[in-house]
Amino acid sequence: MPEGRKARIRVRTVNGTYVGEFFIPPMRNRVSDVLNEEQRLFINLTDVTIDDTARADFVSLNKNLIESITQL
Repeated sequence: MPEGRKARIRVRTVNGTYVGEFFIPPMRNRVSDVLNEEQRLFINLTDVTIDDTARADFVSLNKNLIESITQL
C-alpha cells in the first residue's frame, strides 16, 4: 500500500452526495492541501456511498461540480 493516509469525507455536488475514502499523499497533511492542487481536475473516492443508497468501489468527481466537502 502506498504511504500516506485515508480520510473519510462527504462530498456534496450539483448531482448528489458522496461519502467515501479520500487518499492524502505523504507530502500533504490535509484534505484541502490535495484539493487546492491546480493540476488536479478530479478527486477520487473509494468505498463510496452515493445519496445514502447506492454503493460503488470507486468514483472520480470533477472538482468544478463540488459544492461542499466535509471531513468525517
